[in-house]
Amino acid sequence: MAFQLVSVFFGLVLLLAGGDLLVRGSSALARNFGVPPYVIGLTIVAFGTSSPELFINLLAAFQGNSEVSFGNIVGSNIVNIGLILGICAVVRPLTIQGVIISREIPMLLLASLVAVILAQDPLLRHSEAIFDRSDGLVFLLLFSVFMYYTVGDVFRQRKQDALLVQSADVQEKRSFRQKSGNVFLSIAGLMLLVAGGQIAVDSATIVAKHLQVPDVIIGLTIIAIGTSMPELITSVVATWKGQTDIAIGNIIGSNIFNILFISGLSAVVAPIPVPVRGG
Repeated sequence: MAFQLVSVFFGLVLLLAGGDLLVRGSSALARNFGVPPYVIGLTIVAFGTSSPELFINLLAAFQGNSEVSFGNIVGSNIVNIGLILGICAVVRPLTIQGVIISREIPMLLLASLVAVILAQDPLLRHSEAIFDRSDGLVFLLLFSVFMYYTVGDVFRQRKQDALLVQSADVQEKRSFRQKSGNVFLSIAGLMLLVAGGQIAVDSATIVAKHLQVPDVIIGLTIIAIGTSMPELITSVVATWKGQTDIAIGNIIGSNIFNILFISGLSAVVAPIPVPVRGG
């Protein structure tokens, strides 16, 4: 079993490295093509820090081990709010303002409420509690609405911000070599994510069966904490630099990605059982 535990750790290391490369490469590539930095932060960076959870869940769904998917999403969100937000608040007092209050927090509360309602299959349909494909489509629809308003607001504001326009003009002068290098970083990150996700899911499943521990508990603990490390690093660094809105936005945004996009996509691939109890 020691080998499997080491393999879980190794898989998480690959996930972290892959997520870092994917964020760096994709963000730089987006800047090369003149995409506003704000858009990069709301989309590529938020997606990048949640990409370990995405690959873990999709691999688990394809392998028929969907309990890992549920545990990873719930566990990651708990880690984001409880652990990461707590560490950031210890580093520096957090001031919440602007669009985070008016849009992201209400969307997170709505997404959480929808998830709770869709999990009430025993009460509403007298069947096993699962997120099936129709539930997944509901999640993805809500995610599309959220992204439409988020990205739409940014592009509407871009015309009024001379700095963003100037930044886009500068990025057009990037060389082909820089763009090729950023494409390579993105592809390398993606490959590490796939490899790390495969190793982590396989090893965690073996450990869970050996210890007779439900897969959902493994997802709630080891995998959830490991896949939340990109959010931790990003938010702590932003807080340390005094950019507390970025830190909070990253945490809230990642949770929205987890519930709506990752759960939705995973449920479309394979229904996700919702455990009534942890045991």
